Amino acid sequence: MTLTTETTETIETTTAPKKRTGVLPTTGAPLVRPAEAAHLSDEQVHQLGAELDAIRDEVIAERGASDAAYIRRVIRIARGLDAGGRITLAFSKSKTGWAIGTGAIALCKVLENMEIGHNVLHGQWDWMRDPDIHSTTWEWDFVAPARGWQHTHNDIHHTWTNVLGKDRDVGYNILRVSDDQPWQPRDIFNPIVNAALSPLFEWGIASYDLEWDMVKANLKTKEEFDSDLAALKKKAIRMVAKDYIATPAAGLLVGNSFKRGLAGTVAANCIRNVWAHAVIFCGHFPDGVEVFTEEMIDGETRGDWYIRQMLGSANLSGSKLFHILTGNLSHQIEHHCFPDLPSNRYIEVAPKMRAVCRKYGLPYTTGPLPKQLFQTWKKICQLALPDENKWETVKAVYSPNKEKRRLARLALPKPPPRTA
Repeated sequence: MTLTTETTETIETTTAPKKRTGVLPTTGAPLVRPAEAAHLSDEQVHQLGAELDAIRDEVIAERGASDAAYIRRVIRIARGLDAGGRITLAFSKSKTGWAIGTGAIALCKVLENMEIGHNVLHGQWDWMRDPDIHSTTWEWDFVAPARGWQHTHNDIHHTWTNVLGKDRDVGYNILRVSDDQPWQPRDIFNPIVNAALSPLFEWGIASYDLEWDMVKANLKTKEEFDSDLAALKKKAIRMVAKDYIATPAAGLLVGNSFKRGLAGTVAANCIRNVWAHAVIFCGHFPDGVEVFTEEMIDGETRGDWYIRQMLGSANLSGSKLFHILTGNLSHQIEHHCFPDLPSNRYIEVAPKMRAVCRKYGLPYTTGPLPKQLFQTWKKICQLALPDENKWETVKAVYSPNKEKRRLARLALPKPPPRTA
């Protein structure tokens, strides 16, 4: 046999990585574990994974008629609030009537978006085999089309939670939310962008789900983008027609002004958007939530995946009603570890999760909404400036001198390339 050696030229291309199968090994270890979990041995991580698997299996074995009755009851309440709110908004002529109608619609949208839509689209209720309450058929009261959101949220965010360069939810491509993200000139507008995003959250998510950045990185084709854009246009037209044309027009037919009804539906959507924005940001960006590098997931086991979900999420404390209004995303740690369990079960899983964290010396980040919201906004404002030479760097990158501005921007660290 004759051996020959050939010289080949390596051509760098940008290609989408293989998608995870969802089945992670139970043994082994990543190249590097997060600092908060560095004290754990491989065997301890394996045992942690087994204990959390057991918690999940226990809930799956117990779920049944009471859980099904719960979600059907919440859906009935939400639909009743919606119908009652729109009728009140159309027929009432007082300020009190307007406030009641608007509040009822807003409460319906909060329930539908958070406790119903988000969780149904996670497949939490697929076990019921009800075609009307199923992740493959449900379309929620949110501008972002369900199928596109499931891709960016379920497939990407929940797989690569807080991994820089992979999880696009780390700042949603428009915000700097971690000092591990290199500062860019646009980050000076962090507080303004976040303030604008809050009341327009559903539109921001709809735009985000189009994955403009993935098209730019050649990880999404123009045809795929056009298809998603067409779906968004279709959904947006339907939502605008329902909320901003049909409901105000109904009031107009019975002698109320069109503007009165329009103001009510606009206010209801803004209330829902501000609430959803606050809950979601407090679950991902307050103090104590960690971000991860790609080497931390190279060789990741089932137990390590659980640890990443626990360290990359934060809970909110509150009453049972508060948890329902958050879609039980106030149990963000439990949700990230068990995204397909019925949301009403997170409240009973939380003490077990906290006990596991205590047993293995892992942090369990939680706190009341005002505290978490303050921390999140404080971080967003602080990260608007560079980590070093803050104002000097800002003055340089926004210098009226074109050459000075160019050199200053070239000297800035570059964000990691998009890989997923």
